[in-house]
Amino acid sequence: MTPWLNPAQQRSWRALVEGAGQLLARIDRHLRDTHGLTLAEYEILVRLSEGHLHMSELAARVSHSRARVTQTVDRLVRADLVTRSACPEDRRGVHASLTARGQEVLGAAARDHVLEVRRLVVDLLSADELTALGSAMAKIRAATDEP
Repeated sequence: MTPWLNPAQQRSWRALVEGAGQLLARIDRHLRDTHGLTLAEYEILVRLSEGHLHMSELAARVSHSRARVTQTVDRLVRADLVTRSACPEDRRGVHASLTARGQEVLGAAARDHVLEVRRLVVDLLSADELTALGSAMAKIRAATDEP
């Protein structure tokens, strides 16, 4: 027998789905309008700002499929924000790195992005709510990680 959600669980589930969807769409729109970047592009630039990554590592660290990461990196390479280079340890592998222009674009976008994240999330929640949200999402992320 299916253990259906009770009304309180259903309200919470719908709030999560609708809230997460609207939040990500709003952040994506803000990045597009202010810096010409998608949220996926921004996320990849952030990861690469922490150091060059093997493409498979990059795909594992972001919330997109490998195919989507490849397509997104292709756009970033064409925009001169990212470069690809051969991996010295693995002849078939490829590393992705930020260019100087990519670092500049990310720096400008990050300032506005943080203000938007503060406005839409951080400043709306109490410290306890933000901590609880982070803990809850960490559990969800762990439960949904692919083996």
